[in-house]
Amino acid sequence: MDMAIEAPAGRDRFSPDFSRFLNWALVWIVLANIPFMAMWMVGAPPRAIPIALAGLVGLIVKRMPRAVQWIAFAGVMTYSLLSFVSGLFSLTLDSLVYSLQFFAEIKPGNSIEYIAATVVLFGILIGSWFLLKRDTNFSKPLHILLGGALVFGLVGADAAVGEGMRGHYFRPAPVGASFESAVGKSGFAARADGKRHLVLIMVESLGVPENNQAMSDKLFAYYNSSAIKARYEVSQGTSLYYNSTTAGEMRELCGRWGDYYELLKSDDPEILDCLPAQLADKGYATQAMHSFKGPFFKREQWYPRIGFERREFASDLEKRGAEWCGGVFAGACDRQVPKMLAENLKRAAGPTFQYWLTLNTHLPVPTGQNLNADDCEKVSVDLARDYPMICRQFAIFDDIDRALIAEITASDFPEADILLVGDHMPPFFDRHHRSQFDPERVPWLYLKAKGSTPRG
Repeated sequence: MDMAIEAPAGRDRFSPDFSRFLNWALVWIVLANIPFMAMWMVGAPPRAIPIALAGLVGLIVKRMPRAVQWIAFAGVMTYSLLSFVSGLFSLTLDSLVYSLQFFAEIKPGNSIEYIAATVVLFGILIGSWFLLKRDTNFSKPLHILLGGALVFGLVGADAAVGEGMRGHYFRPAPVGASFESAVGKSGFAARADGKRHLVLIMVESLGVPENNQAMSDKLFAYYNSSAIKARYEVSQGTSLYYNSTTAGEMRELCGRWGDYYELLKSDDPEILDCLPAQLADKGYATQAMHSFKGPFFKREQWYPRIGFERREFASDLEKRGAEWCGGVFAGACDRQVPKMLAENLKRAAGPTFQYWLTLNTHLPVPTGQNLNADDCEKVSVDLARDYPMICRQFAIFDDIDRALIAEITASDFPEADILLVGDHMPPFFDRHHRSQFDPERVPWLYLKAKGSTPRG
C-alpha cells in the first residue's frame, strides 16, 4: 500500500524570496560585521560607513556571479579592516594606506592579538566563499526595505555601544585647529642661545592618565628627586595631539599639524624650516636617534631634509652596545639609549640639539622579548591586577626614566635643557585600558638647566 510522505515541519516555512534574503543577510550583514561586533564588549572605533558600505555593495552584487560577489566581499572586508585600524591608531585612512608599504618592517607575529585577528579574518573569507554558493538574489521591495532597516539598525547599535568613547578614535587635525606643542608651551626653543645643549625626547604612547590615581602617581614620578631638582627647574603640562607618531614629530619638530610625507614632496624652504634646521642656523649640531629602522616611515630620508646632520637608528645603536628588544616593532632597547645620548653630548665640540624617539612601548606590549616588563607587581600591584598591558608599558617607562636620570644627574653630564613629551595617547584595543587616558592630550616634562655645570 502506498503511503504519503509528509514534508518535514518547517521546510516550507519561508518563501523562496525570503530565504534568498536570509542568505544575503547572513553574508552581508552578519558575516561582514561579526568580527567587529565582537569587539563591542571591549571597545572599538565607530563603524557607520563600513556597515553601510557592506549593505550597499551586497545589494548591488547580489545577482552577480559568485566569484564577483566574493571579490566584492573581500574588498568590503579589506576596507572595514583598514578603517578599523585607522580609527584604532588615530590615523587618517590615506595615512594608513600609505604606511602599508612598510608592513614588512614590523613583526605582527610577536603579538597574539594580531595572530588571532588574522586567523579570524581568513576564516571569514573562506566561510563567505561557501556561503555565497546559496542564492542571494532576492527581489521583493519589502525584503529590500528590510535589508536597509537591518543596516541602519546595526549602525544605530554600533553608535549606542560606542557612546562616550567617540573622542578616543579618528583624530585628524580639523581645518583651522589652533596649534600647540610642548616645544612651544615650555619655552624650550627659546633657550637656544648656544650656552647649553638642547635635548628633545619623544616617548612612544605616553598618555595623560584620566581618573586613574595609580597611573597619575607613576607618571614622571622619578623626576621628583633631589638630584633632579638640584640641577634642573622642573615644569610639566599637557599638549593637544592629533594622529599618530609621525604627526607628533611634525608637531614638535616642525611646529604645525601635518605628517611626514609632505616633507618628502616639497622643496619649499618654509615647509622644511623645522626646529633642527633653525637650530643649525644658530650654530647647533643636530643629531637624531630612533630605536627602530631608518627606512620605516622614511625617516632616513626626511630627517636630513628638516636639518638633522647626523642620524642613528636601531642598527647604529646596536653597534654601540644596545641590546635587541622584541615586540611587533622590534629594535634597540630604549633603556640603553640614554647612555649613548649622554656620550654624544659629552664629546660634542659645541652646542648640540639631540633628538630621540623611543620605541619599546609601542602597542601591543608583549611579555618576554627582553622588554623587562613581565614582573609588573614591582611597578604597581594595582596596575598589574587591573591593567596588565598598561603595567607593562609603565615598566618600560620606568626603565627609560631610571636610565635617563642616572645620566643627566651625573657630575660629568654637560649643561642641557631636556624636554620629554608623548606622541599620542596609547591606542589600546579595549575600552577598559583605553578609557584610562585623556583622548585629546599628551603630557610633557621640561627640565630646565640651572647652569651649574659646564657644557661638554
